[in-house]
Amino acid sequence: MTESPPLRAARVRRSRAPAAAPAPAKRVQFDAPVLPWLFLAPQLIVVAVFFYWPSVQAVTSSFYIEDPFGFGATFVGLSNYTDALGSAEYHRVARFTAAFTAIVTALALAIGLLLAVKADAVIRGAATYKTLLIAVYAIAPPVSGLIGMMFFDMHIGPFVTFARWLGWDMQVGLDYVDTATAMIAVSVWKQVPYNFIFFLSGLQAVPVSVREAAMIDCASGWRRFRTVTLPLLAPTAFFLLIINVTYALFDTFGIIDVMLKDKPANNPVTLVYKVYNDGFRGNDIGGSSAQSVILMVVVFALTILQFRFLEKRIHYG
Repeated sequence: MTESPPLRAARVRRSRAPAAAPAPAKRVQFDAPVLPWLFLAPQLIVVAVFFYWPSVQAVTSSFYIEDPFGFGATFVGLSNYTDALGSAEYHRVARFTAAFTAIVTALALAIGLLLAVKADAVIRGAATYKTLLIAVYAIAPPVSGLIGMMFFDMHIGPFVTFARWLGWDMQVGLDYVDTATAMIAVSVWKQVPYNFIFFLSGLQAVPVSVREAAMIDCASGWRRFRTVTLPLLAPTAFFLLIINVTYALFDTFGIIDVMLKDKPANNPVTLVYKVYNDGFRGNDIGGSSAQSVILMVVVFALTILQFRFLEKRIHYG
């Protein structure tokens, strides 16, 4: 049966008609233009009071030598910065901070990923296994430091006793390397559950079809993980890399403070703890402010490098 000319013309017109425009996205409408700012005001106030205002105060104080009792201040220009950057002690602390950050970040990420892979494969008792691993994250950093002091105590610490069986006479609080080892161990232990949560979520988000195809194509479990699973976890790993670097630089302060309090002064400290020591114990407000500004610039530059160079290798699905 042949198509009539009117029907053929109507079909041609329909085929040539432009596609319908997508429906416009719905936007929230406010009766008054000031209402959105009222909703944002609490968060903006918190950010301004607890971030921007202290940052401005730190930059301002870094150019002065201030009386610890607040009776006056003398403008010294860049003297606080030159004193800090030219100090051999500051260089030693900076080197330890770089090594401490790299080791804590690498170990926390590696152990968290390993535990997440093992937990993802658990069939029986999975809920109990995951709960035991995640529960550690609920412990506050100072409490983690106190627990670390108990485990690394020179007299009754189980880790020290185990080390002596291996011929290692650990003296945490007295020996530089032993104290650094204890600080790294406690810091990694505290951060592993956080990485475990995100890595496990990323593993469970991998589609079943992708896993089945990988099992068909790759007989080796390590090859499947390296070529299929790990690239899919790259966005999660990049996010955790930034979080772990920030944690090692700043959030370990509570652990270090508890583990080093009332200990000899030759123990390893990070740059953040040195800012606290010089400012609140040494009453050098100007010098500690200059150190905090230097640290802020270093972290800002490190973040830019991570986003500009590392994120280019990350593929988001």
